[in-house]
Amino acid sequence: MSDGTGRSVGIGMEVGPYAELTFDSDGDVDRSSRDAVAALEATDLLVFAHGWNSDRSTSTRLFDRFYAPFPGLVGAGVRLGFVGVVWPSIRFSDEPIPDFDPHGALAEPGHGTALDPATLRALGEFWPGRVAELDRVAELLEDRPESEAAFTEFGALVRELAGVDTVDPAGTALLGPAAPVVTDVSGTGVTGVSVVTGVPGVPVVTDVPGVPDVPEVPEVPVIFTLDVLEVCRALTEALARAGALPGGAAEPALSPGGGLHALWNGAKELLRQATYYQMKKRAGTVGEHGLGPVLAELAAHRPALRVHLIGHSFGARVVSFALRAVPDGARYVKSVTLLQGAFSHYAFADRLPHDKGRGGALRGMQRKADGPVVACHSPYDAALGVFYPLASRMAGDSAGLLGFDERWGAIGHDGVQAVPGTPRLTLDAALRSGVPEAGCVSVDTGSVVRRGGPPSGAHSDICHEELARLVVAAGRMGR
Repeated sequence: MSDGTGRSVGIGMEVGPYAELTFDSDGDVDRSSRDAVAALEATDLLVFAHGWNSDRSTSTRLFDRFYAPFPGLVGAGVRLGFVGVVWPSIRFSDEPIPDFDPHGALAEPGHGTALDPATLRALGEFWPGRVAELDRVAELLEDRPESEAAFTEFGALVRELAGVDTVDPAGTALLGPAAPVVTDVSGTGVTGVSVVTGVPGVPVVTDVPGVPDVPEVPEVPVIFTLDVLEVCRALTEALARAGALPGGAAEPALSPGGGLHALWNGAKELLRQATYYQMKKRAGTVGEHGLGPVLAELAAHRPALRVHLIGHSFGARVVSFALRAVPDGARYVKSVTLLQGAFSHYAFADRLPHDKGRGGALRGMQRKADGPVVACHSPYDAALGVFYPLASRMAGDSAGLLGFDERWGAIGHDGVQAVPGTPRLTLDAALRSGVPEAGCVSVDTGSVVRRGGPPSGAHSDICHEELARLVVAAGRMGR
């Protein structure tokens, strides 16, 4: 609803003019929301895509909190329009937004493996039509049976919810029935190549432009193909390192016939990772096939409009993939600010350090922006510092499962990597001296993005005036 000026009313927003731009999981836009955005009267349009959130009201409140400082920061000639990009995602209720969620609204971190009612309800909305599967998943997480068969059943249910196929060449207790397995190369920032995992008895196959076609197989992250007990063990140990186990429990041992009870902590994390996998796929689709074309159409009708893209977590992936839809030579995207981006730190690289013949999924896309692409990162983000690389690098043996490999880092953990000439700045330096006028730049925002408990740490600690000032500086909108 609009008050005639383009400002949305009745949704609790304090800034304006404001409108929400809504997409479904396929990237199809709600036409009334598209029309509301087109009606905003502004010189500069701030377009903010949320990360994981379970409902529209939470997203709207987050937009309002983040946008609040902007009217007092911009110059006299700047008329801001505010857009919130709403797309289907989920936030588990034990992942707090500091100073945001009301007291008592969150599940206590580490209170147990059972799914609280809010999370179970959100999962039902995230995976509609899956009530029976989700009820059984919830039952297993609550009962925590010390049975390998129960873990195998749980793994199969998670695989079914995530919509992936798996392979079982050795007859081990994997997460699903036999099928070809392909590493999720988009999670690493690699584009144009599909690689079947090098497990015993399964050949390595590539699918590269110019090479004869091979049978098409679905891309499946290896996290969904390994022995479910090994996966749950690795995830439980990661939770222990992040301080997210109840009572500060030590890392569990996995011994034959015992030690399985604690591994249900890792099983719950596997379910969370399944939602991340689904959100990652949706984010790229919504960005490239939804948000990007909508903004291109808007810019074609309003060539003087300046667009500033902002994304948090998987929302950073949304706005980054929207760059793929910017027509060659267009100059309407004036800045891109990525807040704790949940995608590969090699995404913008022309060549990967570990494979010079390949580039990142967004290679060269920073040149689609007529301004800087600012990647904000914080060492206090446990979601990206611990769980993102663990899930991304899971390979065909336990050593690879647990070993560190910088190939699997997130851009919100350590900034842009393998893009020559990318400056690395502190937040203070960026606010004091500004950021480059174009290209990638990494900004360590750990001075303000530092609060939040396990399991996600400071991942959602983004509502700070300093970050708003950084967006203003990147877009040359200041006083």
